[in-house]
Amino acid sequence: MEILQAKVKLDIMLKWLSLSAIAIVLDQWSKLAVSGSMQYRESIEIMPYFNFTYVHNTGAAFSFLSEAGGWQRWLFAGLAFVISIVITVWIARLKKQEVLLSISLSLVLGGAIGNLIDRVAYGYVIDFLDVYYQNWHWPAFNIADSAICVGVFLMILESFGIGRPEEAE
Repeated sequence: MEILQAKVKLDIMLKWLSLSAIAIVLDQWSKLAVSGSMQYRESIEIMPYFNFTYVHNTGAAFSFLSEAGGWQRWLFAGLAFVISIVITVWIARLKKQEVLLSISLSLVLGGAIGNLIDRVAYGYVIDFLDVYYQNWHWPAFNIADSAICVGVFLMILESFGIGRPEEAE
């Protein structure tokens, strides 16, 4: 009986980790496509208010600590690695009914690993999604950042009870 429960738990965990893997693959594929077809700092207008602009981010979100001299590469890589382990353990401990939380954590995990790969391989994160209005530009971002933001948004919804399984009375 315990072996069957462990197999079911493993199957559920692999389902959520496969969502993380999809986020990682889409992120890495898009970054390779951009870096392989665009020049650094090149910008291509896709539609009004949205460009593909190929840039490197050596910092964290919104280029935080990007001018710190290089040590931040390993700080952010280490943080992403530790956070990825914590999230993986968290996913493993979730109940089968905690679907929205599982999705949100899987997206955050996929995004964290996607950016971790860049940091370790290149020393920076490849960003290319550029949203703007007139001369004001939101900091460029990527698919991994998008997965993290969507995951955090879903986690906030879940914290308000949305998508949370009903408690047995």
